Amino acid sequence: MNAKTIIDILKILPHRYPVLLIDKVLEIVPFKKIVAIKNVSANEPYFMGHFPDNPIMPGVLQIEAMAQAGAILLLSSLEEPKVNTAYLLGIDKARFRQKVLPGDQLLIEAEVIKILQSFCKLKAKITVDGILVAEAELLTSAEFLQPEKTDITEEVK
Repeated sequence: MNAKTIIDILKILPHRYPVLLIDKVLEIVPFKKIVAIKNVSANEPYFMGHFPDNPIMPGVLQIEAMAQAGAILLLSSLEEPKVNTAYLLGIDKARFRQKVLPGDQLLIEAEVIKILQSFCKLKAKITVDGILVAEAELLTSAEFLQPEKTDITEEVK
């Protein structure tokens, strides 16, 4: 599939500033993998408090960037998506290896480990200049689980 610009991304994801964390998609192989970019600006609002004299991108936002890349992969792989949101249901094996600083360009890669019905388990990583900075396994779904439904997260592992 062709690369996606921010205009294309805005048509897929419901996220908007300041929570939209994908700037460009370089590659998508439907139901297989995605490669995306996030340019980390010194003007990001979270740097005002994390940390004022030592700005570092919070790990939770790195996870969110990987989850958004996974959502783009899942939603853009569907021919006629009936939903425009993929929900993050679980995070496993998350590790933060290096600091992410203003000016860094995150290369976000995610590949499908397993798909079961509307659930998708992904292995994702972020690199900066070829150096691994974060990685995690993510469980996403194009449908929101209702509280009364069975916990399928155990079945997808």
